[in-house]
Amino acid sequence: MLGGSVYVAFLRFLLCMAGTICIFLQLDESRFSKKKLVFIYGVFCVVAISFSCLWYLTDWESCIRMITFVVFGAFALVSLFISNKRIYLTFYNLAFTFYLTAVFIVGGIETARVFFHSNIWADVAARIILILAMIYWIRKCMKKMLKGFDSYLETEMDALSVMILIISLFSGIGIILIQHYVENNGHRLVQLAVNFFLTGSLQVVVFRLYLHMGKESEYQKENQLMKMNQRLLGRQLELLEESVETGRRIRHDIRHHNQVIGEYARRGQQKELLEYLRQYEHKMESGVIPVICDNTAVNNILSAYTRWARMEDINVTMDVEVDKNFAVADMDMVTILSNAYENAIYGCIEARRQMAERECFIHLLVKKKGGKLVIYCSNTCKMELDFRKGQPRPEFTGGIGVSSIIKTADQYDGETDFRNDDGIFVFRLIMNIPKETEVRA
Repeated sequence: MLGGSVYVAFLRFLLCMAGTICIFLQLDESRFSKKKLVFIYGVFCVVAISFSCLWYLTDWESCIRMITFVVFGAFALVSLFISNKRIYLTFYNLAFTFYLTAVFIVGGIETARVFFHSNIWADVAARIILILAMIYWIRKCMKKMLKGFDSYLETEMDALSVMILIISLFSGIGIILIQHYVENNGHRLVQLAVNFFLTGSLQVVVFRLYLHMGKESEYQKENQLMKMNQRLLGRQLELLEESVETGRRIRHDIRHHNQVIGEYARRGQQKELLEYLRQYEHKMESGVIPVICDNTAVNNILSAYTRWARMEDINVTMDVEVDKNFAVADMDMVTILSNAYENAIYGCIEARRQMAERECFIHLLVKKKGGKLVIYCSNTCKMELDFRKGQPRPEFTGGIGVSSIIKTADQYDGETDFRNDDGIFVFRLIMNIPKETEVRA
């Protein structure tokens, strides 16, 4: 600290709190409205700055050494209450915020000491410039990457890594601030610069590491989705080929059928004629894709997988109500239903490998209730299944992860649930159906 009156100290405290809050809000998301957020942070600033000024007047020396840790510790508690993110993501954002706070506090004071003969107003001006530069840099250069980084950090990072990272960052920041207040000597600026560099480098390395891991995971999911689409297309082509072949055979045999019908009519054999017509109708319908629902995309995907399931001797029951012009995008419905159905088939296959005499079934329900879409799928599965973070492990799902289902449902503010009820795997999903004007392309 450069000293000065309590009014100068008040201005510095105000700058520190305002700068820290603005930086933190660029990185984090609030659970409250803007009006309530301003009120909470406003009350906190009044209390924190009043307490800081009183401490400054009472004991200047202890204030300049400890006030940063006390006030920002309280700020961390308030921010944890306000944040809408998971606690470890909030801790990381706080660590990054405090690092930038240390940069503009130490940067302002050292700029005034080195270049302006410890001028108090040079310190204030330097802090304002640094705060504005940081906010501009975050908004223009880092906002989108940080948002993606938070998502990757949440999915890829384990609890131990989070704890080590946060402890390392806070330790580095603490060392910087403590080192800043020691007696001036020839090595202090070098030590500060090295500590800033090491702490900043740690954050850059972590940022790039988890950004890379997250993108790699996204590539794997996209690759899985492409493979799933390839298999789906193959099954739809099989259905189409069978329909074409059946139609060609029927057209070839139509002359013979007409001759048989004419012969029955001439002989007056009405019962035999009706039975023949019934068999003929059944044969005609066998080559047509069954109508499960009015939506073409959903009907095709369910027909393709139902055919596969019955080839595996799996009993399938469905209760599906999806309109032709459904408000959820066709691609999103295909992603959810194909993943759920294919995983159910894999579950039945694995259950039969474990116990050959088990009767395997799949029950699928798709309903619209009010403004919600409800999907329920239950199927036979192994008695013991491994779950990770509430999701079945990839080896159970045949390599197709449920992450695609969850990611698609999240686009519609949906919720998913997976569980194993003594050898019966249950998947449940409920999500909002957008209005017609909000339908995703």
